[in-house]
Amino acid sequence: MASFKNFTACLGFMLLLGLARSDQISFGEKIDSSWHDAHATFYGDIHGGQTMMGACGYGDLFQQGGAKKTPAPSKSRRPTCARRNFGALNAWCNPPQQHFDLSMPMFLTIAQYRAGIVPVKYRRILCSKEGGVRFDIHGNPYWMLVLVRNVGGSGEVTHVSIKGSRTGWIQMTRNWGQNWQTGAHLVGQSLSFLVTTSDSKRLYFDSVSGADWSFGQAYDGKLNF
Repeated sequence: MASFKNFTACLGFMLLLGLARSDQISFGEKIDSSWHDAHATFYGDIHGGQTMMGACGYGDLFQQGGAKKTPAPSKSRRPTCARRNFGALNAWCNPPQQHFDLSMPMFLTIAQYRAGIVPVKYRRILCSKEGGVRFDIHGNPYWMLVLVRNVGGSGEVTHVSIKGSRTGWIQMTRNWGQNWQTGAHLVGQSLSFLVTTSDSKRLYFDSVSGADWSFGQAYDGKLNF
């Protein structure tokens, strides 16, 4: 699957004929709810087996759900489509062109296989997620890496802070995708998080884990945007 950076926001797709519902958008949110022109192609096979990892760092998308609905947008992709055998499609998928590389199952919901590339319109919509924001903790006692996932609302995390039960707030830095890191020693402390999304919303997740948390485990923040 083509690499894409920080693409965790939901997108609404439609063909030029128009298929989307107008009530999917809350116009009070600070997201661009306008329709934009683009093109779409597809990758992989009918089973969506090539939908793995990606640049958001979510890991096995089939285990987490929604794998076949994961697109690779052109905006943050490097102009290297030729390396993926797109050839003449460079004119469509290279920045600054707006383009979406969909899994084959999703492409077939809006077009026929033989079409290959089709014009679409897209816009941002607010995501509705089941359960709370989840925090997957990895690393070691001297370096912590936290994957923030299952984020609703705008879906795009821009800042993450962490607080141990014996520390103040510590600003984490982005390692890659939605993996956030810190070198603070937090073993043996309960952990709280402060997450900010691209529409300037913040949520405080108090005591997400107890002091007995361990690396390699996922913790539910109970709340969501």
